[in-house]
Amino acid sequence: MYRLLRPLLFRLDPETAHLLALYALRGTQYIPPALWLLETICKSPPKPVTAFGLAFKNPVGLAAGYDKDALAVRGLGALGFGHIEVGTVTPMPQGGNPKPRVFRLPEDEAVINRMGFSSRGSAFVRKQLKPSRKISPFEFAFGRGPRRSDVVLGVNLGKNKFTPNEEAVLDYLSLLQDFAPHAGYLAINVSSPNTPGLRALQGRAALESLLIQLDAQRKMEEAKLDKKLPLLVKLAPDLSESELDDALDAILQTHMDGVIATNTTLGREGLRSARAGESGGLSGSPLRVRSEAVLRQIVARVNGKIPVVSAGGIMSLADAQRRLDMGAALAQVYTGLVYRGPGLVKEIVKSL
Repeated sequence: MYRLLRPLLFRLDPETAHLLALYALRGTQYIPPALWLLETICKSPPKPVTAFGLAFKNPVGLAAGYDKDALAVRGLGALGFGHIEVGTVTPMPQGGNPKPRVFRLPEDEAVINRMGFSSRGSAFVRKQLKPSRKISPFEFAFGRGPRRSDVVLGVNLGKNKFTPNEEAVLDYLSLLQDFAPHAGYLAINVSSPNTPGLRALQGRAALESLLIQLDAQRKMEEAKLDKKLPLLVKLAPDLSESELDDALDAILQTHMDGVIATNTTLGREGLRSARAGESGGLSGSPLRVRSEAVLRQIVARVNGKIPVVSAGGIMSLADAQRRLDMGAALAQVYTGLVYRGPGLVKEIVKSL
């Protein structure tokens, strides 16, 4: 069915098409028959895996950026994901960069985005994640109110654009406290290319200082909530080997629970599309080789001490299987959904 819909969606502005899909999934959350039908169509046999102390029904997840404001967590969960990472969330609402800011590159099976951490802010996202809300008439009629999902929820955290790097820790600390009660794990995003200066936080000294304070706050939240709260760090694919080693040293030294590799790239090698010159982060098929190279280095460097989540350029079952074979504990998709449709999740999970 997606093959029939894709030409229509591709006639729309990419951001408009994305919002239509997101709000359609949000709508299913209030219509139990629609949600049930989606779950039935997308259901796959469980392929359980454990990572950073959490149990996942399968290793395929949705990368951050698709549902920035946690609008459609249950609808997305019905597609068969083992985990969903919402965000990036910032403490205060911010509009992001001017439009247009998302560009399809069909010739390359890629997307360039320069969203710039557009976020409705922490308070809004927390409200979406609260388990208690009003039951819709459809839910009342069919006897299905809000229920606990078997999909692990991750929340991706970022600083506000105008927060200087010297004060970034305050943004991350406030977000950690806000989302500790709601998340299965938290991801520290210091690698988006669309927030000026953010990637400087991946330097060893800056990253170690940031993570030491987050680890201390995390321990206090764990004691208060009586739950384990894994912290993961999302890294860029554009670090040199020495920069990546420094970042991994900081991550290991500060007792982080995992690494997400990778974010989007600033590289443009080999692109054919006329849109190749657009600024922003590149995702999709052209990111595959770079993301796999970074994954290989990380897996060798951490040597089993912490799990690695692979993201970037996963467009097919073969891509996902290769990442898991290379040592990734989990694999995340995003741009693959744009070009292959929501059936990609079932295709991967069913065949793993």
